[in-house]
Amino acid sequence: MGMKSFKRYSRHITRGPRWKALRVQALQRDGWKCVCCAEKIGLEIDHIKPVRDRPDLAWSLENLQTLCGQCHAKKTRIETGYKPLSPKRQQWRTLLREKQLPSEGNF
Repeated sequence: MGMKSFKRYSRHITRGPRWKALRVQALQRDGWKCVCCAEKIGLEIDHIKPVRDRPDLAWSLENLQTLCGQCHAKKTRIETGYKPLSPKRQQWRTLLREKQLPSEGNF
């Protein structure tokens, strides 16, 4: 199973001071947490309607949402044509991630 090629249409948008200011506005609006799972680490700003489909909304704050890396990857995976992970596969991934993170007090 190989990786599909994927062109990042938003690459030219997510550079420069204008994007940085818009990014901070989105983070503040969303309370500095993922809108899907409320994670506060590894946050990314996502275009709700992709730039490739709606370039006119590329700079619209209403078209942006704060997602953690995991939720953003899941959304992008579906948008680019991959099927969502089966519940069993997702459960396995979650278990592995939990085992990799050090628990409090275990350094």
